[in-house]
Amino acid sequence: MHFDARAAKLLKPGDHIIVDDSPGLRLVASATRRTWTYRYKSPVDGRMRQVALGQWPAMSIAAATVAWDAARQRRDAGEDLASAKRAARKVRDQPAAREYTVRALCDDYLAGHVKVHRKSKGYAEVKRLFDRLLGPVENLAPAAVTRGVAFDFLEGLASTPVTAANMRAELGAAWEYALDAARLDENVPNWWRQVMRGRLRSKGKVREGKHVGTARRVLTEAELARLVSWLGNFSELVRDVLTLYLWTCARGAEILAMEAGEISDEADGWWWTCPKRKTKNARHANATDLRVPLVGRALEVVSRRMHQVGEAGGYLFAADSVTGHSLQNGIQSAVHWRQPYSKTQPHIERERLPVSHWSPHDLRRTGRTQLSVMGCPDEVAEAILGHMAPGVKGIYNLHKYDAERRTWLTRWAQRLEALASGQPPG
Repeated sequence: MHFDARAAKLLKPGDHIIVDDSPGLRLVASATRRTWTYRYKSPVDGRMRQVALGQWPAMSIAAATVAWDAARQRRDAGEDLASAKRAARKVRDQPAAREYTVRALCDDYLAGHVKVHRKSKGYAEVKRLFDRLLGPVENLAPAAVTRGVAFDFLEGLASTPVTAANMRAELGAAWEYALDAARLDENVPNWWRQVMRGRLRSKGKVREGKHVGTARRVLTEAELARLVSWLGNFSELVRDVLTLYLWTCARGAEILAMEAGEISDEADGWWWTCPKRKTKNARHANATDLRVPLVGRALEVVSRRMHQVGEAGGYLFAADSVTGHSLQNGIQSAVHWRQPYSKTQPHIERERLPVSHWSPHDLRRTGRTQLSVMGCPDEVAEAILGHMAPGVKGIYNLHKYDAERRTWLTRWAQRLEALASGQPPG
């Protein structure tokens, strides 16, 4: 038919006008617009399809006829226009491909490995490390990180060697993760594993304005005797935690996360069973829950705190913190505050420690050393500390040493009491 503009204006929604001289060309009406369409049989599957060509009156009948002819020629050449248009729209609507930078690589490592295999505290620390220090290289392509770039980056952090070493280790692991996941070409080198190897060593703690090195402190029997007798000068919280450090040889993080539901009265006495997920060994498949017999002052502390929390249960060292319990750094700060050399809050008078230059973790190290002095077999002493046996022994020796733990921690408790009372070691 001859195209009639007046008839086009009067079309109702759903109606259409066919242009006789152009097979398949029609003007289709909707509630708000008039659209030129080309209706055709697909050369691919024989089904009827249609594709929009433009809007009337912006596209005149003459322009619509030109567009129809071009579409018809493409259809005659074997192209399914509607399918091609859908495919083009899909490509157009896809988000732009992310440029794979060092930052993107590190984000993948954080999400795919660190968040999955480490505790929330470890994940937060690695993320904080990347957010704070990655700047100089974060926008580079991984392939652009040459040996020189890696060296200069780590050299810039060398004034804080522990931080630099941690950054080097995490970036090396991130590169390995990306290579394993095929997100990097296998020919991209992992320079983080090679540069600055062995050069980023801690200078040790700064004490009284001087680096004191990284020496591991073990208290003598005389120092232990003075310290145990002096523990009452600390607050109840600090005294209880330090007592458990000494009487159980457990880690501070494990002690402070102790919950009432982990304490049990068994046939041979009271036990604290620290779940594997709370231990430092949580990431190891062969690791197990840490079994700690509660004897002497350790049992007294736990019993009193169990009574305090009552039937409600929960953490024995509950606190208003992100974890819900007291934190190690608080205990460390309380010990430092009492050291003879502490200049924290100098205007506040307080009793100073009679034994100086030690940290809470040194009590655990002292306990392990004293167990050896007493003749405790290494396998038992390591089990008490929650250390995993290395190599093949750790895979095949699955003995839990529960009876031996109780025997030797009982002897250790007796030795501590003897030292505190001034008796010679038995």
